[in-house]
Amino acid sequence: MSEPISRFKLRVGRGISGKGIFAMEEIPKKKRIIEYIGTSVPVEKQETIKGRYLFWTGRKKMIDGNIKANVARFINHSCRPNCEAAGPSGRILIYSKRRIKAGEELTYDYGKEYFDDYIKPIGCRCEKCRSKI
Repeated sequence: MSEPISRFKLRVGRGISGKGIFAMEEIPKKKRIIEYIGTSVPVEKQETIKGRYLFWTGRKKMIDGNIKANVARFINHSCRPNCEAAGPSGRILIYSKRRIKAGEELTYDYGKEYFDDYIKPIGCRCEKCRSKI
């Protein structure tokens, strides 16, 4: 397990869907912000493991991000995110998609499967979806 990469000052606070992460300084577009870290999930458990912090990091490689050191697990979903998850095989890095203002909450799109399983049944609370109501 590696140490989280955080090149910017961030804080955990009340977000759109529970705890969230907020920029404490401006973050320019296309900058690496933080690494999503976790424990490796053995191949034999990947199809049966349950949890909300699971992330595929490559073919047959999955991590469980539900560990205290993984501050990035508090980044909330948005249908109009300001961040994206990407990275080299085996790692998940969170990058800014656009300039993020100081005080703004960090968000990324959790993907269709997660959205359909966990968010859609209770309704999306992201800024984009709340403005439709």
